[in-house]
Amino acid sequence: MEILKKTLIVSFIVMMHMGVRAQSASVLQKAFQNSYNNETKKNYAAAISDITPYYSENNYEVNIRLGWLNYLNKNYTASQNYYQRAVTLKPNSIEARFGYVKPLSLLTNWNNVLDQYNAILKIDPQNTQANYWAGVIYYNRKQYPNAIKLFSKVVALYPFDYDGNHMLGWANLMTGKKEEARALFEKALLINPGDTSSLDGLSKSR
Repeated sequence: MEILKKTLIVSFIVMMHMGVRAQSASVLQKAFQNSYNNETKKNYAAAISDITPYYSENNYEVNIRLGWLNYLNKNYTASQNYYQRAVTLKPNSIEARFGYVKPLSLLTNWNNVLDQYNAILKIDPQNTQANYWAGVIYYNRKQYPNAIKLFSKVVALYPFDYDGNHMLGWANLMTGKKEEARALFEKALLINPGDTSSLDGLSKSR
């Protein structure tokens, strides 16, 4: 009989705990719904206020949501902090790292932006977006061999992509590989005929 009583007590506690969790989940879902509605109206401050009362530093979904909303609200420092927390909570989350890049770029924290792209490429070496934009950063830093390596991956995955061919053409041209650059600019002009940058690159590679 004593064992039965203990079993019933434990079952009651478990059921109570499940009920509280279900209620909490329902409240949070409603908060997110209200937040989405306000975001649609471009009332970002209200969308943030819908979520903030339920903030927990250990809740990935709340952190990534607040990172996005603060980015839209042009509070880039707050956005950066929330996204950084989301990355800390889930280091293999590519979505959190791409989100984190947004405020970092507007805060011109290019070293950290590049760190995020490189981290994404460790998780997903074939990620086209990370390869391309990391390549752009290396190109702007005149680190052309690194840029060529990354742009080459983009072109291998998407041979008829304008951006990849165009930037790989310029990176090759900057390292004196005129023949390779010329072929890439010619291909870029098939994709985007009359493109002034590719025409300029083509004339320089002759």
